[in-house]
Amino acid sequence: MKYVDGFVLVVSEKNLPAYRKMAEKAGKIWMKHGALEYFECVGDDLNPDVPPEMQGIRFPQMIKAGTGETVIFSFIVYKSRAHRDEVNAKVMKDPDMNDPEWKDKPMPFDMKRAAYGGFKVIVEG
Repeated sequence: MKYVDGFVLVVSEKNLPAYRKMAEKAGKIWMKHGALEYFECVGDDLNPDVPPEMQGIRFPQMIKAGTGETVIFSFIVYKSRAHRDEVNAKVMKDPDMNDPEWKDKPMPFDMKRAAYGGFKVIVEG
């Protein structure tokens, strides 16, 4: 059964280029160590027009995105939870994860408004 690590976070629009650069590098590292797929998605239609009975909390509300900020939705696909654990262990030991280019630089997103979790895939189309 496939397994997915999912992330939702807020990024200042001015930090999107730095975030994208970091995410592109991260994607290469995860794929090198066996992830099946790696996605980084930036908010586009975050306040869709839906009937009132279908309205729930929207991503900007959930993550408390303010003016000049957007939502990032990311996910990494693995063969299983055990595979995820193996890949992540290799990723954390990868020298590129400690690239001097990023040393002492702040993350291009607000860690305090980031959510992460592992998910079992129950339906795949």
